[in-house]
Amino acid sequence: MQTRSHVVVPLDRPSNYKDSQSRLDRTAHDEALEKSSTLYVGNLSFYTTEEQIYELFSKCASPAEGGGVKRIIMGLDRNTRTPCGFCFVEFYTHDEALASLKYVSGTKLDERVVRCDLDLGYKEGRQFGRGKSGGQVRDEHRQDYDAGRGGWGAQAQRIAAEEERRREREEVYADAREGPDAVAGGGGDWKQSESMTGPQKRARPQDSDSESDDDRVSMRCPSPVHNLNGSLSSIHVSDHEHILVILPILKANRHVGNIKDMDVSP
Repeated sequence: MQTRSHVVVPLDRPSNYKDSQSRLDRTAHDEALEKSSTLYVGNLSFYTTEEQIYELFSKCASPAEGGGVKRIIMGLDRNTRTPCGFCFVEFYTHDEALASLKYVSGTKLDERVVRCDLDLGYKEGRQFGRGKSGGQVRDEHRQDYDAGRGGWGAQAQRIAAEEERRREREEVYADAREGPDAVAGGGGDWKQSESMTGPQKRARPQDSDSESDDDRVSMRCPSPVHNLNGSLSSIHVSDHEHILVILPILKANRHVGNIKDMDVSP
């Protein structure tokens, strides 16, 4: 009968995760993990303290052999500098890190299942979250409510905040439109009335100074003088003011010489 022992995954085997900011290739990365004494610990509650973490991981330390927990670096929100659910635990030996990976990972701390993995080693700056909101990326896209990790995910919180601001604005506008000191509603009523009745255009008054001589003659004396197509034998002008207006036009059209009789009535 063929055995299938290869199906069982050792508990102290690190995951296939590779830090996106690491410049090592996969082979060099795996070789560095074989000597690492640093653990990455995730899925922590925001309220878990460094003392609690130290007490838990000290159970896998071996001080008699010169080992123990060297230091703990708490993961912090990049903006608020508050814990955001992960940490780094450094041991003195590689075996202690493997023991913690084997016996601590998957256990509960503060009623949460913690996850451990071997890490290449802590560097300054890695203690801060890489999400857009300052925390971890996993909390950026989380859609569920997790009281131990700040409630709703960062995107869900932003959407809820925007919705709340929108409701507040609508309430303010509603009060302004319906209250005793109501103000105009932004032109919506005016646009509606304009679309129903059509735009009302005011007639521009004609400037008398811009009138031409021809316009003035046509308004005052709509006589054959305005359409001079031939010679004139006589013309009747009602007053002297018309004479002063008509004569320049007659001269321009060369009709003065053809006029035989001009009657000017007082």
